Amino acid sequence: MSPPRGPLAQLRRGHEQLVLGLLRKHGPLSRGELGKRCGLSRTTLYDILASLVASGTVVAASQQDAPRGRGRPAETLTLNPDAGQAIGIDFARRGLHVAAVNVAHEVVGAVSEPHDADLPWERRVELAERLVGSLTGTGSGALRLGALDAIGVGVVGPVTGPVTGPDASAEGGDAPAADGPAPHPVQLLLRERFGVPVLLDNNTRLAALGEAIWGAAAGEQDVLYLRLSHGVGGGLVIGGSLHRGTQGLSGEFGHITVEPGGARCECGGTGCLETVASIRAVLDAYRAVGGRADDVAQLAKSVTAGDTPALTLLEDVGTKIGAVLAAVCNTIGPGVIVIGGELTETGEALMRPIERALHDHVMPVSRHLLSLRRARLGEVAGALGGIALVLHESPLLSRYPAGPDLAKDPTMTPSRHP
Repeated sequence: MSPPRGPLAQLRRGHEQLVLGLLRKHGPLSRGELGKRCGLSRTTLYDILASLVASGTVVAASQQDAPRGRGRPAETLTLNPDAGQAIGIDFARRGLHVAAVNVAHEVVGAVSEPHDADLPWERRVELAERLVGSLTGTGSGALRLGALDAIGVGVVGPVTGPVTGPDASAEGGDAPAADGPAPHPVQLLLRERFGVPVLLDNNTRLAALGEAIWGAAAGEQDVLYLRLSHGVGGGLVIGGSLHRGTQGLSGEFGHITVEPGGARCECGGTGCLETVASIRAVLDAYRAVGGRADDVAQLAKSVTAGDTPALTLLEDVGTKIGAVLAAVCNTIGPGVIVIGGELTETGEALMRPIERALHDHVMPVSRHLLSLRRARLGEVAGALGGIALVLHESPLLSRYPAGPDLAKDPTMTPSRHP
C-alpha cells in the first residue's frame, strides 16, 4: 500500500500530519484553536479537516471531552478511537506476543504465549491469528482493521530489506516491494490470513521503538536500547527516529567482541557479547561453577538467596555489558539507556555492575547526562514497536508519529525508514 508521492500529495500529507499531531498532543481542539496552532490558512485547514472527518480518522469530541466555557461551546474535534486498531506481532524465538492500539494511540490489549523454538512458521501464524482474535473479538473470522489497514511484525535476526511487505494491490497479494527483496515468509502467510499489508523489522529494534514511545524512554529523542534474552541485541533511536542503518543492520550490540579468542558465536565470530550475556551463556557459566538453575527465574532466586557464585558471575557479565554500552555511548551520545530482556529479572545484581562500568568508561563530561533505566513494557515491547510501523505507514494517518517525532520528513518512502 504505497501512498501517492507527487509534490502536492506530499504537501497534503505534511498538513495532515501536522493537524493529527496537534490533536494527539493537545487532545480535543476547536477548528479555531487548530488554526492558531498549525498556521495553515483557513481554507487549507478546513479542507484537511473535512477529509479527515470523512475518513473517520477525526470525529467531534463528546460533550464531556469538550473544553468548558461560557455560552455555546464551539465544536471540538478529536482523534477517533474507533476508526480502527493497529495490530503488532512479535515472533520471538520462543514465544509469540501480540498487542493492539487504537487510532488515539491507546493500548487496548496485549497477550503472549510461549512455544517451541522450532515451531514452523505456519503454526506460528495460526497461533498469531488466534491471539489476534482474542484481542479484537473476531475469533476465527476476518480481522477488520478499519483505518489502520496493516499489521506490524517483528522477527528474530537481521531484516535487510525495506519494511514494506506484499503489495495488497498485487494479484494474489504476494508481490515483493518494488525496490526490495522477496518478502519474508511470515509476511506472505499473514497477508494470506488477514488480507492486509505486513510491515516487518527486527523485533529487538522494534522493542527499542516501543520503549521510546510507550515505555521507559517515552518522549526521549536519543535512546540506546539493549535486550538481554536468548540473543543479545538492541536498537538506537536518534533524533526521535529509529535508526536502521545500511540495509537494516543497526543495533547488533551482541556481536561486539568482549573476550578476544573467546567462545564461538552464532554470527561466526568469537568472544561476542552474546557469548557471555545471553540467557544460555549465563546459565551455562553458572552451572559450570556448580550452580543449579534451569532458567532465569531460578537464577534470580539464587541471587535473592545471596548465592556467591551467582553474584560473582553477574558482576562479571554486568561489567562486560557496561563496557560495551559505554563504548557505544561515547560514539553516539544517547541521553537514555534502556535495558530489557529476561536477564534483567536478576535485578540489581546485574544492573549495579552495568552502572559502575558505565561510570568508569563513559567520558566524564557526559556522565551526568546519561540515564540508565530498566525496560517497562516487558514481552510486548516488540509488538508495540510493530504497531508504531503501522501508525507511520497508514495513509489516513499520513505517517503521523506515535510519540517522539519519528517521521520528520513526510516525503520519506517506506524503504528509507524503519
